[in-house]
Amino acid sequence: MALKSTIMKAQLSLSDMDRHVYQDTNLTLAQHPSETDQRLMIRLLAFALNYCDGLEFTKGLSADDEPELWHVNYSEEVDLWIELGLPDEKRLKKACNKSKKVVLYTYGENNQAIWWQKHQPKLYEFKNLSIFSLDYAATQALADLVDRNIQLTVTIQDGEVWVNTDNTNIEIKPQQLM
Repeated sequence: MALKSTIMKAQLSLSDMDRHVYQDTNLTLAQHPSETDQRLMIRLLAFALNYCDGLEFTKGLSADDEPELWHVNYSEEVDLWIELGLPDEKRLKKACNKSKKVVLYTYGENNQAIWWQKHQPKLYEFKNLSIFSLDYAATQALADLVDRNIQLTVTIQDGEVWVNTDNTNIEIKPQQLM
């Protein structure tokens, strides 16, 4: 029998002062059995960083032809494609061909720099691609917040992110690589 996804509920209070977006939203996330707590929380962080009406979580790890999050417009065109991790160049090329804008959030311990050095020259060809590196220690701290019912306050100002719960404050500074 296959393992089932774990359902998480998140109450997100977002104050993005850089984009003048202020939103309280309730989210339901399915955590695939192979998905780590760190990856789940990075998906939630990516949602907050890119929030817009219509942004939605996809099947993610369960679908090879979909990103982690996307925004599809009324004409069924992909406006925004959000990837996580260290994908290969082919996947990013496919994303850039299918979407108006692609955002990649890299994370992981000791392997982001190696990935970037290997792929950097080819990735500059994709004009609609933005890449941000997330600090391993900060994303591990996010993973410690995982709960079946989580309440988060996310504040974004000057490119810096503060994630708060009742008793925890985490500062994250996504570093833009391109």
